[in-house]
Amino acid sequence: MIDGIYFANLDRIFLFPVFLFLGILFIKNFYRLKKTYFTLVSAKQSSKVFPGFSLRNQRLKLFLKLLSLGVLFIALLRPQWGKKDQHIVQEGRDLLIVLDVSRSMLAKDFKPNRLEFAKSKIRNLLEKLSFERVGLILFSGSAFISCPLTADYSAFKMFLNQVDAESISSGTTAFDKAFSRAVEVFSKQKQRKNKLVLFLTDGEDFSNSFEVVKTKSSSLGISLFALGIGSVGGAPVPILDQHGKQVGHEKDENNKPILSKLNEKLLQGICNNLGGAYFKASYDDSDLIMLVKNIEKFEKEKFEERTFSRFEDRYPWFLAAAWLFLLIEWLL
Repeated sequence: MIDGIYFANLDRIFLFPVFLFLGILFIKNFYRLKKTYFTLVSAKQSSKVFPGFSLRNQRLKLFLKLLSLGVLFIALLRPQWGKKDQHIVQEGRDLLIVLDVSRSMLAKDFKPNRLEFAKSKIRNLLEKLSFERVGLILFSGSAFISCPLTADYSAFKMFLNQVDAESISSGTTAFDKAFSRAVEVFSKQKQRKNKLVLFLTDGEDFSNSFEVVKTKSSSLGISLFALGIGSVGGAPVPILDQHGKQVGHEKDENNKPILSKLNEKLLQGICNNLGGAYFKASYDDSDLIMLVKNIEKFEKEKFEERTFSRFEDRYPWFLAAAWLFLLIEWLL
């Protein structure tokens, strides 16, 4: 900041030696031309030998070139001055992303496993959303809010990246606990028209009071979407030791591996009852494209209004001046 002038791209000052080098080349070229000129003719004969040539014009052309280099360099630093108030209205939708972290999500019918695949789907989804506030709820036998609703996707991803195999705390899956957390969040925002919830799960459910929570969700106007992670044929559920290394698979009383299967019927039924839609996860983004289209059918709502002051860019004036100087130099 220099006397009210702020340079937004001051980090580009490292390019100064390049402009200095070009300036030195222009100056050396002028003196080489001047030396050649006086070698060929005397001062008295110059007007006769080179009638269209003038050292005075060459000095002026040099000055204009150096001046254009200087203002181009200043433009590169993006000078700003004069504050301008800007009013911003932030609009979007609230989307709670509920991620299943039960032991069945370690099954490997999706690579590298269901949990990691679901996390990659969430990251891809964020890139396709326009401007929504997103929150993260993790659930298995219990549920907790990992990240509250936020428009800061970088912060959200930080919480998401922390979810790994060590987050697996239970072999069971209780939808009612997850729904209760979503209801808890949206109960504090009753003024919001649209309350969207997205489940990423294999659909295994061991809830005791799911119907009660579902009724309460419906009364709050919560719309449910689900992305089914897993295969209908199922896959064995790995058992990990305390170091996260697989030591076997869960087995039944007959010592046969227990298969965790995608429960599409359950997920489709819940989504239909709560005004949403079910999608089966795929390796391409066709599932996410359809999901986003459904989300965008809901009306955007105002999050907040902010007025802030910002400096106005003035670099176009310097660019215009540089091109003007170069034009005059070319015409001389």
